Amino acid sequence: MQFESEKIGDVVVVKVQTEVLDAANAKEFRAAISPILEADVKIVFDMSPVNFLDSSGCGTILSCLRQLNSAGGDLKMFGLQQSVRTLFELIRLHRIIDIFNTRDEAVNAYRM
Repeated sequence: MQFESEKIGDVVVVKVQTEVLDAANAKEFRAAISPILEADVKIVFDMSPVNFLDSSGCGTILSCLRQLNSAGGDLKMFGLQQSVRTLFELIRLHRIIDIFNTRDEAVNAYRM
């Protein structure tokens, strides 16, 4: 799995390049994102391509957050499609990970 990433100051914006994040590709996602998480601690995920997430996908995102938190960093997101946002609200993941409407809002949240 490949990621597009862009560095804005000390924040890295990562475009999640898959429509589905589930048990079939969660390990691949974790392995591919790991070098990015090890190099930087202020990460923003662009979730706009993702239209389906299952419990394995949610677990993978939580493991990214844990890794960043243990290094003194944080994870923020933007661009969630309605189905993914509804799932995050249902399982209350939106209370753990900050979700924004735009890239600029997510990046600027690190500056507050």
